[in-house]
Amino acid sequence: MEKVLQVGNVTKYYGGGSAVAKALDGISFSVEKGEFTAVMGPSGSGKSTLLNVIATIDRVSSGDIFLGGRRLTEMKERELSVFRRDRLGFVFQEYNLLDTLTVGENIVLPLNLRKTDYRESRRKLEQVAAALEVADQLNKFPRELSGGQRQRAACARAIITDPALVLADEPTGALDSRSSRNLMETFRRMNRSLGSTILMVTHDPVVGSYADRVLFLKDGRVWNEVYRGDRSRQTLYGEIMNVSAALGGEGTLTAEEIDVCEEAGRKRASAADKDANMDGKGTSAADRAAFMEGGGNAATERNGLMCRKGAPAADRDASMEEEVRGC
Repeated sequence: MEKVLQVGNVTKYYGGGSAVAKALDGISFSVEKGEFTAVMGPSGSGKSTLLNVIATIDRVSSGDIFLGGRRLTEMKERELSVFRRDRLGFVFQEYNLLDTLTVGENIVLPLNLRKTDYRESRRKLEQVAAALEVADQLNKFPRELSGGQRQRAACARAIITDPALVLADEPTGALDSRSSRNLMETFRRMNRSLGSTILMVTHDPVVGSYADRVLFLKDGRVWNEVYRGDRSRQTLYGEIMNVSAALGGEGTLTAEEIDVCEEAGRKRASAADKDANMDGKGTSAADRAAFMEGGGNAATERNGLMCRKGAPAADRDASMEEEVRGC
């Protein structure tokens, strides 16, 4: 199989003098054409830094990155700008759609930036809109869509240039569990039907279980990896949970993880408000406030997982397994 991405012995330092932090520590791996790869790991493991250096947003301290046959570490800024536009697709957590443009105009924006012929732009727009089920939303503005619809539009924008690689940074982070499942089915269609090669960073084992392969990072290195193969998504989910437990080494959430859960819970409540305004359903603000308060407990929801301070891992696993069975 053709290797789209090759990361070779990449190291990344931040800071200087006596305050130097090593975010990536000689990390090496490759991604094959048509592969859907998820990157997981605890906070501070190097996930975001890895995505930034592959996206050419940041420079490596040492090592090489080859993408689509091009050596990114030798390219100048002007070359990198054109390369990002033409060969990379991006799906962000917060959609990043322009409010003053319609959904259709947002999706074709990358083609307009490279001055693609109108007829070709229109053909590509109709193709990706039909594939990702946003064709009936093209004349609407982003503010008229639910969070899930906006994220599907962002996915269409990411693949309209036929990029060598689609990079997704916590794409379900601002969505409720139902919209998250729908979005991950969209990612599967992008991968299976349209042949998109995807590298996705996520904290969520349920989201990670949609991938063909999961890389686990720890201290800036690849600590472990699992492949789906012919196994079911539920089986892969179980293996992700086992590796995550070994990686974390604790049966209870850390204070940092609780903070992440609580922040994600607040975002989910906000997203639920917006979705309720779009389709007239959803829980009331009072119900969500009561959920967030938890009767005095630090109970929140992170991507469908009940995160309780000090709760045993078995309880959290049972909650997530129920969601996987319902997908």
